[in-house]
Amino acid sequence: MASKDSTRQLFRTRQLTVVGMLSSVSIILGLTGYGFIPLPMAKATVMHIPVVIGAILEGPAVGVMVGLLFGLFSMFQNMVAPNILSFAFLNPLVSVLPRVLIGLVAYYCYKMMPVKNEAIKIGTGAAIASLVNTLGVLGMIYLLYAADFAAARGINPDTVLAVVGGIAMTNGIPEAVISAIITIPVILMVKKARRMN
Repeated sequence: MASKDSTRQLFRTRQLTVVGMLSSVSIILGLTGYGFIPLPMAKATVMHIPVVIGAILEGPAVGVMVGLLFGLFSMFQNMVAPNILSFAFLNPLVSVLPRVLIGLVAYYCYKMMPVKNEAIKIGTGAAIASLVNTLGVLGMIYLLYAADFAAARGINPDTVLAVVGGIAMTNGIPEAVISAIITIPVILMVKKARRMN
């Protein structure tokens, strides 16, 4: 019985350590600007990748916790360094909820993939979770703040859906691809190291 309790405690300690470490990585990426990769049409974010890694390696609870801290940091960042869309990111439905969903989606897509190839399972989970983040944030902005978004961007309110859809395409697809490219080798390497230990 003591052995089971100590194993459970060790597992909890490891999970908390992973949550702290990966949340710190997300925050550092956001504070330094390294969380954004400039592309010809847009800036792709990689700040959600620690959430994906935590979820696939340690389970949905860790993914949710890292996503929650990522979302709360996003709210904080928009308070202290506001931009034209900060009014939307102060709402947790925009800044927190989609980030929490990243961890759940990454884990369950990975687990439910009907293939044995680990790289395909990881890449699929990472890509779909990345798209959930992009579509969740932009979808909430459209649903809750379409008129405010139009005013902030100086565009016709009738074009908001097209503009948001364009941002989703130009950001979402590259982010999903980059997410898969980064997470596959990282997770495979960690899993291999764990097996060797």
